[in-house]
Parts: sequence; structure tokens; C-alpha cells
Amino acid sequence: MTAINRLDIGPIVGHVDMTHARVFGGTSYEGLANGEPRRAFGIARIKKVGGSYRRPIFFKMSPNFDMTGLAIFQDLLSDESYDYQIGWFYSDKELEELNTEQSWDWKASDSGRFKTASENSSDQINFVFGSCRYLLKLFGGNWFDNRGDKTFRSILRQMENGTQLNKLLMVGDQIYADDLKFIDADSKEDEFFERYRDAFSQPHIRQLMANISTYMTLDDHEIEDNWPKYANEKDHLIKYPHAIRAYEIFQLSHSPLLPHNDKGKLIASPDRYYYSFSDGCCDFFVTDTRTERDYDESEIISEEQMDALLAWLNDGSSKVKLIASAVPFFPDTKKANDDKWSAFKQQRDQIIEHIQLNHIEKVVFLSGDVHCSMSAELDISVQEGTPLKILSIISSSFFWPYPHMKRRQFKVSGYVASEADISAYRITKVTEGYSGDNFTRVKVTPSKLVVEVFARKGGLVSFETFGI
Repeated sequence: MTAINRLDIGPIVGHVDMTHARVFGGTSYEGLANGEPRRAFGIARIKKVGGSYRRPIFFKMSPNFDMTGLAIFQDLLSDESYDYQIGWFYSDKELEELNTEQSWDWKASDSGRFKTASENSSDQINFVFGSCRYLLKLFGGNWFDNRGDKTFRSILRQMENGTQLNKLLMVGDQIYADDLKFIDADSKEDEFFERYRDAFSQPHIRQLMANISTYMTLDDHEIEDNWPKYANEKDHLIKYPHAIRAYEIFQLSHSPLLPHNDKGKLIASPDRYYYSFSDGCCDFFVTDTRTERDYDESEIISEEQMDALLAWLNDGSSKVKLIASAVPFFPDTKKANDDKWSAFKQQRDQIIEHIQLNHIEKVVFLSGDVHCSMSAELDISVQEGTPLKILSIISSSFFWPYPHMKRRQFKVSGYVASEADISAYRITKVTEGYSGDNFTRVKVTPSKLVVEVFARKGGLVSFETFGI
């Protein structure tokens, strides 16, 4: 009987749709045979809750990807709960030679449970989201680690007490690779790898991501503060490739971006970092507002991403359209800030005008970044008697040990600036802000959103209902 080892990082349940699920995991690499690295493989199996396990599937744990791998479960049923087990082992065989019929000892493996997506467009979807989880790493050690992980412990406790959650969205700054950027900022590939291992291997976030479908996008601190505003040639040649490779491995690999074949293997490399998915009454579009920025052209996203976003908005699905953006779409800060959508008014106008022209209802932006949580409504009605609005929900930070921004630092009344007309878009409602570590829980039906903000240790600090 072959013993299965526990993962060192993960499992992370990534994209789950109606028929398949992706589960990410990794291990440390210490095995040598005759001075050469030994082959390591992942193994995973799945069953419907209350059913019997299927035959296991295998996947490579490659040194080229920091000893991580991806299990892809296929032929699943929609709106169904599944249990899974996952781990790893050494073998001198090739992947194709591994035998599902041999005996395996699963006692030390990791396990979790998730629910597949619903094909019913009227089904309610509940998700948690947030951003900015700080973990100071200095001179080889970690500081403040327990405090940051308590946010995820609070989400777990809500789930244990009966709260039903379909998704977890992490909308930027999952790591802070530049915590003391002038002293000890990361620039090498193994430094970024270690940063992710520290962030994703803590007990509460690890347990949470093992039991809920998780989606991520990056912001600046996965590379450096305000990237690429102050980047030099060396940063583009050395730091960025290393940072983005770590992002692709630890955040993007388990997203829905890359297709897979009928054998459960990914069959492409990423050429972009934005993606979309659906569940129940919700369509999600996860933007990349960081790597495609072009300050010379006043673009926060590329023309290709803009075209994809506008087409997705106008696809006629009639579902609630949720757009994840690492930086806020609105409200703007009172002080000019060239890092947010407010610095790219032409593209923001383009999106709003597209929504106006096509009268697209139920559009909601989800963002983080600013270390202050609040919700706001924007009236973009073209004519009286035909109301149309956009909703913005900001959730930040999961954990930030320094002073947070305050609601008074934002423009919470009047108009959102436009290049075409200074009074084109009127803010009609802004909730009270919360300037403390928190996460946001959102309940979505076809006609309304319930937005609840919880402090890091689980106390409810804000409750709002929005008709859409």
C-alpha cells in the first residue's frame, strides 16, 4: 500500500462550474535519488456527499511550477455537493504508467467539500470577498501572521454555523512582496514563491480555500506598490517576470482562464489575466486592472480587455453582472489619485456609456485596494422615468496593521467626474464606511443584493439592501 502525503500548500478549490472543478496543491521538494530530483505526483479522488469515491486521478507536481499541481475533476453534476481527498507521493514511473487499481493509504491526505455551480438563473448566490491581506516578512521571519489569519477564521465560523457560501473572491494584494520596498522588496522568483507559500499555508485561510470555490486577481503589491508607475527597465526585465510567474502559478492556474482537455490537463499558457464565469443568477467578470496599464495612452485596461468586457456586459443573459476590479470604479478619492479608475476617465466613460446606450441593468462593481469598506450607487439614467444605476461595493482590508482610510477622504456626494460632462453621473447613495480590517458577504438574487460587512473577528458592522 502506497502512503499519500499531506500537502504543504493548499488544497485550494479554484474554479468550479456545473460539470468540473479545479483543486490546486503543492509540496516542498526534498527528494533525491542518486543525486537527481525524484518524480513527485499529486493524487486526488472525489465523491458525491454520501456516495462512494471514484477512481483516483493523478497529476504532476513539477519543479518548474514550484512543486505545485492541479487536479481537475470532470463529469460532475450541477448544484451538487462533493467531498474530495488530495495528496502527493514519489514515484519513478511516468504519469501515464501510474495505476489507479493499486492500494493507496489516504489517512494523511488533505480533504475538503465544495458545491458545483447552479444552472438555474434564478438561484440565489452567496459569496464573500475582500482584498489586501498584509503579512510582513522581514529578515527571514514573519510578523503579524496570526492577526491576518483571524479574518478567515471568522468566515469559517460563519460557515460552521450554517451560513451557505458559494464563492470566495480575493480581489488583489493577496501578498505584499514590497512590504519594506526600499530595504527588502522581493525581486527573485524564489522570493515570490516563498511569499505565496507563507500567505496560503496559514491554517484558517488554508481550511477556508479547501472548502469553497475561490477566485483571485492581482493588484500592485503582488509586484510592487503602484506598479508600473515607478518601474524602471530593470524592474520590467527582472522583477516583473518573476512576480508574474509566481502569480500565474499560485493565483491564476486554478482560475477558469485556461482550457483543459478530456484527460483533465490544461492545454494552453496564459496570454491575458482577465476571465469570466457564472453561477446561478450571477455572471462574474474578473478584470486585470494592473498589468495592462498604459499611462501614456491613459488606459487602465487594454483595448482587447475593454472589448471583451463590453461584449460580456451586453450578452443578453439578464443575470446580475458582477465586475471584479482590484481598484475602485467609484467613488473617487477627494485627493487626486492616478492609481484608480478616476485617473482613466475616458475608459470609465466608455463603460458607463455602453451601459447607458444598451440599458444594461444589474451592474455591480466589486473592488478593494483602499483599506476602507463601503457601498455606493451611481445614477446614470439618460431620461427621467427610465432609471438606470450602477452599484459599487468596496471591501478592504482583510488585514492591514497601519492606519486605514476614512470615508471623509472620498467624494460621497455630488457627481463622479467625467471627461464629457462634469455632472453626467450622480452619486445617489453611499453607505457608512468601515475603516478597519473586515470582509464583505453578499447575497444576490435576481432583484436585490444584501451587503453585510463584518469586522476581522466576525462582528457585523454594516448591513444594506439594494434593489437592482
